[in-house]
Amino acid sequence: MRIHVIQTGTVAIKQVQVQGREAGNPILNIVLDKNWTEPLPIFAFVIEHPEGLIVVDTGETARVAEPGYFPQWHPYYRYGLQEWVQPEEEIGPQMRAIGLSPEDVRWVLLTHLHTDHAGGLAHFPKAEHLVSRSEYTAAKGTKGLFRGYPSNRWPRWFNPTLIDMRPEPVSSFPDSYPVTRAGDVRFVPTPGHTIGHLSVIVTTSDMTYFLAGDASYTQALMLSEKIDGVSLNRVTARQTLERVHAFCREMPAVYLPSHDPDTPDRLTNRQVAVDRSTPVALMVEAG
Repeated sequence: MRIHVIQTGTVAIKQVQVQGREAGNPILNIVLDKNWTEPLPIFAFVIEHPEGLIVVDTGETARVAEPGYFPQWHPYYRYGLQEWVQPEEEIGPQMRAIGLSPEDVRWVLLTHLHTDHAGGLAHFPKAEHLVSRSEYTAAKGTKGLFRGYPSNRWPRWFNPTLIDMRPEPVSSFPDSYPVTRAGDVRFVPTPGHTIGHLSVIVTTSDMTYFLAGDASYTQALMLSEKIDGVSLNRVTARQTLERVHAFCREMPAVYLPSHDPDTPDRLTNRQVAVDRSTPVALMVEAG
């Protein structure tokens, strides 16, 4: 099994979105914040698996540069998001550049349906798309548009398989959903960033990889359990970060968020999030 990380352009968001405030309306906090992040990578992942090619998130589309692609009546798209994606940076061309064909993808696993994770759906019309039932319900239709999901930009053929967790514990997670027959690629629930957010655990013979989506924007924020600025239920978001952190303590894992600039190096070097030889407090401080 081999995991590839693919960068599909960059995104800038408000600093208050990366690490939220305890009080206030999340969207209003973002609109009023004048501090932008530096351009952050938009990562997607491709897993070469014996049961077939697996894509985890599809990254963004270059169509974000088209006037009117995003609804400008929505304050988040108007005041809280900047993206830069060239056509050759989309996931399809990048897969072909490394000798992999989008047409051969068996499964597309979606951590959630925000545009920078589902913008590249059009490259995978033949694959089976898996997303949590609660995420799809929240994202579809007019209500989804108001919630910040550009569901009107999904391909017309998009009809995902809706996932409900099973009572199959994995370390700190009481439920999970096996994707592969071998059970070495599976979803775990990580709600907070969105209501139906999922993460993907990949287990090899000698390492565990935690493909986190936006469970946190960086590894350091996960280790310090800092909630982001778009989580609507802070209790749920905090519980998720506690479970992810516990997972990384109990089962040393390479933690791979979708916007952390250090994600490619951690994957290449197989750098675990929590080194058992180092006190956890020091790891958090160093984050």
